[in-house]
Amino acid sequence: MVTSIRQLEEIRRASRYPKFQAILQPARVGVMVNNMQRAIVLETLPGTFETADPDDAFLLAMAAVGQADYLVTGDRRAGLLQRGHLERTRIVTAAMFCGEAL
Repeated sequence: MVTSIRQLEEIRRASRYPKFQAILQPARVGVMVNNMQRAIVLETLPGTFETADPDDAFLLAMAAVGQADYLVTGDRRAGLLQRGHLERTRIVTAAMFCGEAL
């Protein structure tokens, strides 16, 4: 598993959104972030990837630098799922990932 400082910060920030607070308990988010910090945590990422949502370009950089097999996302707005892959990395939904990898 590969993550980045930026992704961990985004998870913390997004978990405070009112629409997520009803389903994401702060203690569970904290445990998840702590567990993710045991993965490979990339501190710096290249800024060479373009997406429809510039705030999501770091996800492509993270996948490429980390040589990830999968990039799992549910965000259809950024066009990542429509892209389908980046080099060796397949871009899939959580359901697709579970069906293939587990």
